[in-house]
Amino acid sequence: MKIAEEKWERLVELACVLHEQNDFQEILRVIAQRAANLLRAEAALLLMINPRTRETVKTLMCEGAVRDERKFKALQNQISGWIISMRQPLLSENVTQDPRFTGVSWGEATTASVLGVPLQSDGALLGTLILLGKSGEEKFDEHDLLYLDKLGVIAAPHLRNAQKIAEYFAAPLPEAALLAKYAQVGLIGQSPKFVELLKAIEAAARCEVRVMIEGPTGTGKELVARAIHQFSRRHAQPFVALDCGALPENLIESELFGHVKGAFTGALQERKGLFETAHQGTLFLDEIANLPLHVQTKFLRVLEQNEVRPLGANTSRKVEVRIIAASSRPLRELVRQQLFREDLYYRLLVYPIAAPALDERREDIPVLAEYFLQYYAKQQQKHAEHFHEEVLTYLNQQAWPGNIRQLENFVERVAALAPAANKIIDAESFPAEIKNEIKKYRVEKEEADSRSLALTERVAALEAQLIGQALARHHGNQSQAARQLRVPVQTLQYKMKKLGISAISSR
Repeated sequence: MKIAEEKWERLVELACVLHEQNDFQEILRVIAQRAANLLRAEAALLLMINPRTRETVKTLMCEGAVRDERKFKALQNQISGWIISMRQPLLSENVTQDPRFTGVSWGEATTASVLGVPLQSDGALLGTLILLGKSGEEKFDEHDLLYLDKLGVIAAPHLRNAQKIAEYFAAPLPEAALLAKYAQVGLIGQSPKFVELLKAIEAAARCEVRVMIEGPTGTGKELVARAIHQFSRRHAQPFVALDCGALPENLIESELFGHVKGAFTGALQERKGLFETAHQGTLFLDEIANLPLHVQTKFLRVLEQNEVRPLGANTSRKVEVRIIAASSRPLRELVRQQLFREDLYYRLLVYPIAAPALDERREDIPVLAEYFLQYYAKQQQKHAEHFHEEVLTYLNQQAWPGNIRQLENFVERVAALAPAANKIIDAESFPAEIKNEIKKYRVEKEEADSRSLALTERVAALEAQLIGQALARHHGNQSQAARQLRVPVQTLQYKMKKLGISAISSR
């Protein structure tokens, strides 16, 4: 049984909306509202359970009308209770005649089709999502049940983590303190986009959720991952990084999961995989989109069971690792193309962080450029501290398709070529081809500025130029200058006063 393409698109759309939300109440509202609308239910209920007693303790959100109080209590206690105890979805075409609920008082209800699923994340049972009464004469069916179950798989991690994350956003660090804190680990900037990024990092560092960092190449995704680890409770434990695109497909499985001696040709001794190496710390998987599909399957099993089986081993080993993944390609599109497992995608995409392109935070270019200049000047025992204003303007106007990495490489090259004694780096310190580019940019800017002047300003500028040339030719003699310009002397003097041109001499 498959979900229709149109309905699948609605699930993807729901995932997008939830990924952009950190507000707990808004996430509850979106889940209940979308569930009711997508399956045309009269009402949707989100119920939370007590993890110790497994009893329903709180109705988080009710979308639609459940007018009868007895029906509402029956839904909360009986239906939710059954789903929790059985830990499986429920479909009932007419709950008032369902033998599973004999003796339950349904109030004024004569018939009611009910659909319900457990909400689970990482093996933890969080609550239930229940739909009551399909609109019109229709009843819920197996297709609806499959669809609601998929919706629950998408919603549950957000339900779990939004509640954790909300408390950290409630009392954020002042902006200046936030910028100073993350500057310690090389995260430099001050733009609104950058501050937004730091707030997301701060929240992720304080809780133990999986993080997915998406952004173009060169935006500093590994630096973001390291910052999350550095300021988390795991900071004293290993931070292990792997670029999933840097290893041949036949080696990546052994690299991640390890192998025992003799597991394959060349396996001369046992070797721990990165999951074991990162035990109790953080494992950062960069460019996770490059992970082969068969390895994705094994990876998913590790996430579900918290244990890893090395190649050639007969037993599994327990591991406790926080996963931070990153991708420069949109994983959601790869899921649609069946190049990345859907279930693994949602396992990883618990707390998404967007690493913005440099073009989205252009205000940070001068700050970053001078930070890199000082860093590399110190490495090379030079005195460079700042760029000339003209150079900063030039850098700020350039396209940086390679983002921060490209800017850093450029500044490193400039620092290497700059005279050791210079504190201010101007165009003369640049390689010839770049120096010419800056000069060309200066001329183009002046021409552009000239073209952008209003008509009156352009006329005034032209008048000032012609009067200045005439006065210079006649050594300041205003009478001769006026004769050359074919205007009365009084007009010339009026124009000079208006344009702020001082008299060199008057005859």
